[in-house]
Amino acid sequence: MRKATKVRIAVLLAAAVAIEIACRAGIIKPYSMIPPTQMLVSLVKLFTTSGAVADMKQTLSAVVIALTSALIVGFVVGAVLHAVPRLRRIVDPLLATYYSVPIFVFYPVFIVAFGLNAIPKTVIGFLYALVAVVINTLNGLDRVPVVLWKTAKAHQLGKVSTAIHIVFPCAAPYLFTGVKLAIAYAFIGVIGSEFILSSGGLGYRISFAYNNFQTDVMYGLMLFVLSVVITVNMALYVWERRLMKRRGER
Repeated sequence: MRKATKVRIAVLLAAAVAIEIACRAGIIKPYSMIPPTQMLVSLVKLFTTSGAVADMKQTLSAVVIALTSALIVGFVVGAVLHAVPRLRRIVDPLLATYYSVPIFVFYPVFIVAFGLNAIPKTVIGFLYALVAVVINTLNGLDRVPVVLWKTAKAHQLGKVSTAIHIVFPCAAPYLFTGVKLAIAYAFIGVIGSEFILSSGGLGYRISFAYNNFQTDVMYGLMLFVLSVVITVNMALYVWERRLMKRRGER
């Protein structure tokens, strides 16, 4: 285990212990926050509740669809923009200001278009994650040295071979950054939409628990979301480190 990883784990454990002590000592009131151990107990109980499990599946399904779509479309759009510089110059200002527009304002429009179901929140999750993938794909392709493109042509490599042996290894760090950002944005888009107007999902369940003073349920669900996102990002981080190690980088 790397030293940096040990430090991160130690910081998280120290923060959890500090919050636990503060809650138990009454410094933090129960209606504001419950001890982390109670959050964990609440999370375990939620797995035995059919309604909570259904909400988890609904949210995770929407996130997976939004994320997968954003990755596929984002990589393709990024590659096309990189291959067509004139089109990229037109789109660049739009990409730079994309996140200044609150996509949630279009939620009522999506409800009118698609109905009160899982599609509107999935579309918002997709739109939030898409541009992060496009931007990082462009950054990755820009970092491929010109000499490597010339080497590929000199060896008469096809497009697929060039992508596998040259482009992807050079652009991998930026592509992974795009994937990690897309995961976070997909969760933000989907769960945020469920807070606004939804009949189910983790956002709806957390909002309902908050409005009804069900602190244990609220923090249990929040712990579930954090656990899923951290686990997925850590798995990607480990994979990324292995790829970098193969390339001889630290």
